[in-house]
Amino acid sequence: MAVRVDLNISLDGFATTTDQTPEKPFGEDWMRLTAAYGATRTFRDRVLHIKDGSGTTGVDDKYASAYFDEVGAEIMGAGMFGLHNNPDDPNWRGWWGEEPPFRIPVHVLTHKPRPSISFANGTVFHFLNASPAEALETARATAGGKDIRVGGGASTVREFLKAGLVDRLHVGIAPILLGRGINLWDDLRGFDTGYKVTAETAESGTVHLTFSR
Repeated sequence: MAVRVDLNISLDGFATTTDQTPEKPFGEDWMRLTAAYGATRTFRDRVLHIKDGSGTTGVDDKYASAYFDEVGAEIMGAGMFGLHNNPDDPNWRGWWGEEPPFRIPVHVLTHKPRPSISFANGTVFHFLNASPAEALETARATAGGKDIRVGGGASTVREFLKAGLVDRLHVGIAPILLGRGINLWDDLRGFDTGYKVTAETAESGTVHLTFSR
């Protein structure tokens, strides 16, 4: 039962963007940062529910498919679920509509727990106020012996990395520079000690870097 992370980051290490506006809530930089992942057949099928077989099928798709393989539970921060934009909306059910792509228990870290939310495809969002280590113990109880993925956002991932709780970190390094946002590597000097590192470059120019214990 491994603890896994998969993130898209820029060449200069930023995992978040800062160009959002009310008219463009994700911003143009986010679309650039995630362009290779969003173009894959796996993403189009699993997240966008486009079932026509379209999308890229090369190296990027290999990692997109692996993102979902053998994961029994997920942990994410409140921001990834969207609670930062909807803190007082009891009807907010996340960004993904009625078919979230997870299909497993998802544990959302928040200082304001709320009732769990279940979906027909097996996704269940649980909300808890817990430390990274405590959240992992809770997730293990629901993962059925499979891996646990720390999905994001960047601040949540950094807390798990700083605590030494991540067994495998995969970053898809997009060939763009952002210059601002949350940098994944801040205060993580020496984090790579004890990990085996592999790299693979995709047709898109994205470099897939994996740190594995």
